Amino acid sequence: MKRLFSGAQPTGTLHIGNYLGAIKNWVDLQEKYECVFSIVDYHSLTINYEKEDMKKRIIDLAATYLACGIDPERCKLFVQSWIKEHTELMWILSCVTPMGELNRMTQFKDKSSKNVGNVNLGLYAYPVLQAADIILYKSEFVPVGEDQVQHIELTREIVRKFNARYNTDIFPEPQEILSSSKRILGIDGENKMSKSLNNHIGLDDDDKTIQQKLMQAKTDPARVRKTDPGNPAVCNVFSWHKIFSTENEISECAKGCVDASIGCVQCKKILLSHMKELITPIREKKAQILKDTDYIKDVLVEGAKKCDIIAKNTINEVREVIGVKI
Repeated sequence: MKRLFSGAQPTGTLHIGNYLGAIKNWVDLQEKYECVFSIVDYHSLTINYEKEDMKKRIIDLAATYLACGIDPERCKLFVQSWIKEHTELMWILSCVTPMGELNRMTQFKDKSSKNVGNVNLGLYAYPVLQAADIILYKSEFVPVGEDQVQHIELTREIVRKFNARYNTDIFPEPQEILSSSKRILGIDGENKMSKSLNNHIGLDDDDKTIQQKLMQAKTDPARVRKTDPGNPAVCNVFSWHKIFSTENEISECAKGCVDASIGCVQCKKILLSHMKELITPIREKKAQILKDTDYIKDVLVEGAKKCDIIAKNTINEVREVIGVKI
């Protein structure tokens, strides 16, 4: 099977947007590709964090992966920092990456605005580390959302620069696999669901918390009272119905919104049952997995062993073609 790479930062509890936009897709892709999934902890160093929490967050993210269906028997699951070749390859790639390409990265501008006072080199250059993550395993595919396509385009550009400069073809140009899930807005109805904006519904949330958050979710602002007719097209909660609810429920909620026969609270209660159906088994399975942290560590160690072999072979090839291997 062709190889695929993807990863996520251990920056806190994942939410339903992360699951639907990425992890659910990863689980399905295990059947079709040789999957390499990473906890990219070095990427999370670009923003301020409590170092005492990092180990816990790594274990927690690994447990979430496993609870969602990532299967260590069908993929390689590991921690980025355990494979030193990631950072070695990053330095080599940084020497062929044009500054102009990095200057055009829109996510750097976005992240800089959110981290005023800590706009560091890592934040600027992390797309090069991301490229190294991908091509270290000679991955041909990367599952991403639309907001990450620019990074895959940059990775291809870096591959072309490297291969041309050293007259080699050791690295393939990776192609993106776009998620079929639409971007999910947060409960504020304005921004993408995000932990940092506290507008998310987490995969660790209990039933009471899910309900509380959902009841706060923004709906059509024209519906001040239950008797006010609304427009489902501008209702964020209705956009969630199109993901979670049945066709009949979607039709009923749309009609009920337009003719004001259904209030927003009733509409949210229908959605609540489906969100619980998704989150509850993941939360409960994760709780069981976290009872055996030795198992989680064993999974990560075994994944790292397999990836270490690939990474060392790739770096040996790279050292040969750039002329430093004696």
